[in-house]
Amino acid sequence: MRPVTEELHDIWAFLAESPLLGLTATLAAFLLAQAIWRRLGRSPLAHPVLIAMALLIAFLLISGIDYDTYFEGAQFVHFLLGPATVALAVPLYDQLPRIRELLLPVTVAVVLGSLAAALSAVWVGAALGASRETLLSLAPKSVTSPIAMGITERLGGLPSLTAGLVLITGALGCLMAPLVFRLLRIRDHAAQGFALGLAAHGFGTAQAFGLSAAAGAFAGLGLGLAGLVTAVLVPLLLPWLPVPG
Repeated sequence: MRPVTEELHDIWAFLAESPLLGLTATLAAFLLAQAIWRRLGRSPLAHPVLIAMALLIAFLLISGIDYDTYFEGAQFVHFLLGPATVALAVPLYDQLPRIRELLLPVTVAVVLGSLAAALSAVWVGAALGASRETLLSLAPKSVTSPIAMGITERLGGLPSLTAGLVLITGALGCLMAPLVFRLLRIRDHAAQGFALGLAAHGFGTAQAFGLSAAAGAFAGLGLGLAGLVTAVLVPLLLPWLPVPG
């Protein structure tokens, strides 16, 4: 009769190669992170996505599972980011009259905001001596993950690095937004939501829906337009950016 330890080892070896492990680990990490976040009073510093990232990184390091094996299962969650982004069109439809009224300021804000987010990141990175791949990965950091990773891949950067930068940018945006709104006395929910979606993508959009439906709708608008503008303009501006050849 085989020892229990050998049987457990065989079971773990099977699970480690199964795509279901990555999916299960991702969902379990997020549920645990949400519980920790609620226990800590829903602090922006303990955002469940950041905690889940830390838990997954620790799990992969301890288990010795490589990222490619993990992503075979986690890609199912990653795929849902696209439909979730498209679904933001539903609350936007309810705000169409006001969006038409604010079309000019929204257009100016999204173009200038997207350019400022991309160019400032690249210039600061270049000043600190970052490599070409790192600079190209920094450019779309303020865009939602599915779009940002696609832009980085097209530019020749590192999509995995961009994914991490996107999450950090979103968490910092949510953390700093309430203070910025108070200092600038921005009380309009549409303006707050648009700023959150533009600067903090999916993180900001989720936070905006906690304010009101209007804030969430305008956050979705900012998120979508920022992705579109960044995807179009950053490749066009690449020859003029301080990126090593």
